[in-house]
Amino acid sequence: MRNFEFHNPTKLVFGKDTIRQIGEEIRRRGHHYVLMIAGGGSIRRNGVYDAVVRSLNRAGIRWDECWGVQPNPVLSKVEEMAAVAKKAGVDAVLGVGGGSVLDSAKAVAAGYYVDDVWGLFEKKEPVARALPIYSVLTLSATGSEMNGYAVITKEDEKKKWPIGGPALFPQVSIVDPSVQSTLPWEQTVNGAVDTISHIQELYFPGRDAEVTLALDESLLRTVVRVTDRLREEPGDYAARASLAWASTMALNGAAGAGVGDGDWATHALEHGLSGVHPEIAHGTGLGILFPAWILYCQDANPETFARWARNVWGRDSVEDAVAAFRAKLAEWGAPTSLKQLGVAESEIGAIAENAYSSGMHGSLKQLSLDDFRRILESAWDPA
Repeated sequence: MRNFEFHNPTKLVFGKDTIRQIGEEIRRRGHHYVLMIAGGGSIRRNGVYDAVVRSLNRAGIRWDECWGVQPNPVLSKVEEMAAVAKKAGVDAVLGVGGGSVLDSAKAVAAGYYVDDVWGLFEKKEPVARALPIYSVLTLSATGSEMNGYAVITKEDEKKKWPIGGPALFPQVSIVDPSVQSTLPWEQTVNGAVDTISHIQELYFPGRDAEVTLALDESLLRTVVRVTDRLREEPGDYAARASLAWASTMALNGAAGAGVGDGDWATHALEHGLSGVHPEIAHGTGLGILFPAWILYCQDANPETFARWARNVWGRDSVEDAVAAFRAKLAEWGAPTSLKQLGVAESEIGAIAENAYSSGMHGSLKQLSLDDFRRILESAWDPA
């Protein structure tokens, strides 16, 4: 097991009817004027917006609103919202929505203190400061509710890059799994696949970290089991809560303790894909690319890959486990090839170059641009 430090400063408030607490949590920390950031309007339909507003009013919190964050959130919207925050002089940011909304809220919070938001993503300067961040989560997937990371796309260059730092951890996040019961099935699946991907990116480089590897295997099996249950009964609260908590644990530090920082080449590949094709959901892309990455990189740590095949999928070989993984995705109605998504084979070179430009080339196995291209080719139409 590797040496590690575990510190997560986010207070997580989890369970039914917990959204009513957000106003008091903000007031208690001495903040009085927030910029509420939201997406396309689903929080108006499912009652989350009304619950948040009632809570803010009760606590005496002023707020302004910015709407219109889209899946695969973009820099131009972040810049627009950061300008609103600066002009208003808010003292905190509140993201109400899914991972894209929370990532945008983090970028706005950091952008409040700089003139060039994208410069932070290019690592021209560190994220030294950010407005205090609060969140009310409505879609479990990215784990952004309890970590210090965010991903934004620079539209004109098709660059989908990450940002991170201690200042980007939310101070308080509210997760009420019951509000996710009305999600479209496709979004539930994408959240499950994103969760699986985060766990596996931490798991596969792992050696000699029995507690964490066993935890990760349990999380992976649980995500598959409860997603199967949600396909039959979307309102199954126990299953919904288990998926939500697994999604949070996947990227709050617990799933990587003692195994290192993980290997994020698959995320780089997906960012390259959805940077070129922003209509492709992040989880959809990961579900196609991760099996291809596993087959390509299994020789870099054969013992752990074989353990994954055996303990997660009950298979004797990595190849059989990948087949089971893909079969489960297909059973959930998710595509299993880039060809199914309408990605042209001729685009693979450009997608590979876009992905490689992020600088995330893998840690378990350092991948070249040609390696990126080969993985994408194998994911285009798997045999």
